[in-house]
Amino acid sequence: MMPSQWTPEQKLFPHQVGFTCPPFDFDAAPSDFLRIAPRSVGVHGWMLHDPDYQHGLDQRKKNFGMLDDFVHCMARNGVDVAGQVGSNWVHASGLGVEGIRQHCEDLSDKHGVRFHMAGYAMVEALRAMNVEKVALNAAYHWPAWWQGTIGFLKEAGFDVLWAGNFHDQGWFESQEAVNAKRWIFDGDLAQKSFEYVAEQAPTADAYLINGMCNFRSGPDGVPERPLHLTVGLEASLGKPVIGHDTALYWRIFKSLGLKPTSSHGRLLASLEE
Repeated sequence: MMPSQWTPEQKLFPHQVGFTCPPFDFDAAPSDFLRIAPRSVGVHGWMLHDPDYQHGLDQRKKNFGMLDDFVHCMARNGVDVAGQVGSNWVHASGLGVEGIRQHCEDLSDKHGVRFHMAGYAMVEALRAMNVEKVALNAAYHWPAWWQGTIGFLKEAGFDVLWAGNFHDQGWFESQEAVNAKRWIFDGDLAQKSFEYVAEQAPTADAYLINGMCNFRSGPDGVPERPLHLTVGLEASLGKPVIGHDTALYWRIFKSLGLKPTSSHGRLLASLEE
């Protein structure tokens, strides 16, 4: 069955969302999105299969065609919107900003569901909020990763005032020490790192955070992504704080014509306007 053949009576949920993620990460996006979505929303996940995956940008480019498989599978199972987690895929592809926009449109039209990529969702979110000047908290991202993100943002027309990861900011003695954390960091690092970034770029219109970083800021030290910390960070910094997680969720909600059931910062609140 394809999307046009699914009737409302045949769908488990009135609004169905599919997520995919890199082959080597248990991804929190389906859980996070479902927790903030209305009860009418159901979520399904699909992990890309590449047994030899080692987080290389060249591997992302090599596996880019797997996104077609993902959207196709989700379409056949009655999904309304499909989201790709992982901010580096857009610049690793080599397609450029316009090429990625067209790729998302082409897959959407081909399979009859809306398809969104986290890296391009960030561009769409910043444009929607009329942001021009940004600073990037590159978090755990290796230099080649976040420098690629900077290039993508600049190509999209944004003025990047400063960027650097946790090693650049001085919280870790080496990139290897950052990597050893496996993307999960102490709870207080989110606030400290954003304060550092804000000091480097006080005139930025918005502060960004790369990827899908986690901080042990939840109850009993449960890891949380920027989604859960945005309200506090924005109150402290006085500026919008946008992560690739919130940007992707914003874009998916926008396609569904829905809004989250709880408060998670200025970007998601804009869906109510």
